Amino acid sequence: MMRFILPLVIFLVLSSFLYVGLSLDPREVPSPLIGKTAPAFSLPLLQDPNKQFSAQDMKGQVWLLNVWASWCTACKDEHPVLMDLAQQNVVPILGLNYKDKREEGEAVLRKSGDPYMLTVFDADGKIGFDYGVYGVPETYVIDKQGIIRDKLIGAVNPKNLRERILPLVEELKKK
Repeated sequence: MMRFILPLVIFLVLSSFLYVGLSLDPREVPSPLIGKTAPAFSLPLLQDPNKQFSAQDMKGQVWLLNVWASWCTACKDEHPVLMDLAQQNVVPILGLNYKDKREEGEAVLRKSGDPYMLTVFDADGKIGFDYGVYGVPETYVIDKQGIIRDKLIGAVNPKNLRERILPLVEELKKK
């Protein structure tokens, strides 16, 4: 009888861990980079590979870094929201075209409109890796000192823009 109790206890413990793990929302994974300086980078622009952009160029401004790709379905869903935000001119939005083909990224922006102040091209995903990108889309709120203040995993939508991103941007602008 005792030899059956130990496997049963182990099974119940493992089952409870699995149950808890499956109930977690992967979009709520906290980033270890929040509160830390955004990783430095210098990348070529998507539309002009001869020009480089560095994250240091944004010091003194609150800005959003939106990681996207032409092959990403959720990126297409968030695109109209980003277009509306760009028209409001509330906060600069920079695009990070992630693990994509340059021509395909350019085609998406030509066809659907370009919400970005500029877009950098991260062909091999190295900068995305430095930022801890799990997948696309992801959006980072970065303050005037270059500190990451928030990371949104998944598409920007009207609700998380209104309730999470914009209030934080307004708060950071006052500092």
